Amino acid sequence: MPIAHDAVAARRARLQDSLSLSPGPLDQAIRTYRAIASRAATGLFGRDASVWSSDSAVQKKIANRLGWLTSPARMTDAVGKLRNFAGGVHRSQIDDVVLLGMGGSSLAPEVLRAILGVAPGAPRFRMIDSTDPAAVRSVTSQPERTLYVLASKSGTTIEPNSLAAHFRAELERAAVRRWADHFAAITDEGTELAARARADGFRELFINPADIGGRYSALSFFGLVPAALMGHDVESILAWGIAMLDEAAAVGEAEANPAVGLGVALGAAARSGSDKATLIVPRLFEPFGLWVEQLVAESTGKQGVGIVPIAGEDIGPPEVYGADRLFVHLRSGSGDETHAGAMGALRSAGAPVVTVDIPETLAIGAEFVRWEIATAIAGAILDVNPFDEPNVQQAKDATRVLLEGYKKTGHLPAITGDTTLADSPAALSRNARSRLSARSPRDFLGLLAPGDYFALLAYLAPDETLETGIAAFRRAVRARTRAATMFGYGPRYLHSTGQLHKGGADNGVFLVVTAAPREDVPIPGEPFSFATLELAQAIGDFQALDAAGRRAMHVHLPRGDAATLETLFELLQEGL
Repeated sequence: MPIAHDAVAARRARLQDSLSLSPGPLDQAIRTYRAIASRAATGLFGRDASVWSSDSAVQKKIANRLGWLTSPARMTDAVGKLRNFAGGVHRSQIDDVVLLGMGGSSLAPEVLRAILGVAPGAPRFRMIDSTDPAAVRSVTSQPERTLYVLASKSGTTIEPNSLAAHFRAELERAAVRRWADHFAAITDEGTELAARARADGFRELFINPADIGGRYSALSFFGLVPAALMGHDVESILAWGIAMLDEAAAVGEAEANPAVGLGVALGAAARSGSDKATLIVPRLFEPFGLWVEQLVAESTGKQGVGIVPIAGEDIGPPEVYGADRLFVHLRSGSGDETHAGAMGALRSAGAPVVTVDIPETLAIGAEFVRWEIATAIAGAILDVNPFDEPNVQQAKDATRVLLEGYKKTGHLPAITGDTTLADSPAALSRNARSRLSARSPRDFLGLLAPGDYFALLAYLAPDETLETGIAAFRRAVRARTRAATMFGYGPRYLHSTGQLHKGGADNGVFLVVTAAPREDVPIPGEPFSFATLELAQAIGDFQALDAAGRRAMHVHLPRGDAATLETLFELLQEGL
């Protein structure tokens, strides 16, 4: 049933003044690129793929990736099905829902869980998008009272499929008679996953529209099935998404448009050298920064250009930032004074700032759409196709080759260390080795130059204690170099910022960290374990960074604990 016009109109009214620009030194750049942004907006809402490419074959592919523009309206017809499915789960003694996904398939549900919570009476919800054995073991819910939601657009993504095999085995070990009743799947039609779900008799199979790319899929079944299971008001979330689409399509002036205005700011800033789009968000919305990060990085980081989204970096005084920043400040609700003083100091120092006001938490539906539109507009300004990911396959291919070698030999290639750091082998990419010359690898961070960013890529289990130390390390690196800093868990980042790392500008310095596992976990049906898969993914990405000519170092720690990581950080800071 379509959502009432009045409900959408009321939300549109609340979005009209939700974006404001304080462009500072970017004022002229925004004026220069606003005509391109306006033409791109007209083409976007008219489904004209020539906005991003003159190649007819590329245009055809782009046209098959614009389904997100109509997905909120199409999904209103599925609200009844979603409610019935969630209701059945709630009534069937299911205490926990575990989402097995990666990238866009998992980050949008995690945003919804973090911001909206889980409704009273609904099952507990968690997302797992890691191949680290400790992360796999951290799922301790009773299998017989758990629903596993396997989410994969292609149906062949190795991480969720490996996790699904593990949890199926857990159900069988628990003597659950019909294990498939504890699985639901979200995928495209015609995938191996769709066929398997039908053949095995999964509890439910949701076929997503095929014309929606993974990172643009928040307001499709990939985001809405988990939302319904958490007991959220799916109809209201969709109404906010429709309201943003309607408002963005109606406002002609780029800077006054709540979505196009953000896109022109992002694109013009990147064109002018301020390519580090730094997100300043309230604590409640921190997971939304991770979703924005994967959307923007994977969509724009290609052909030697790109917007570098900086999420989760603590806000600091103006003097710790370089001239390569555009600040995007999200405020939740009227009167939100979080970060007000620090943002005032940045404005006074002349920093370019975009302010986004989010009327209420359910308006996260509008924010998904705002950033999707903005990213498409920024892609047109950067003259790239924001709907492909040409460099992501490089790390996947390298991982596949490593795993094939493991099947034959029983081991992965040794990590050849140029030296040791924190009693650990440290391998340098060819570019990093050449740049360091006779200097020690502990001087690795000295490779950061003005306009560069630093990325810490950790193949470790998500852990709050580790993250506290990582946040302090990021602050220290920024304070000493004025470089923007990124942090990503592997293999999650391979499906988000990994595209930017290899396909974007050569202005990144990358530290890949792995560690020996305390306890491994086998993958049913495979000759390799989760620890082997995780290490193969790390080595594969390091090889891809090396092949792309990036400045990178891979350090393999004997333990993945906070103390060992801190020792490594201290040695690297000494080099600065």
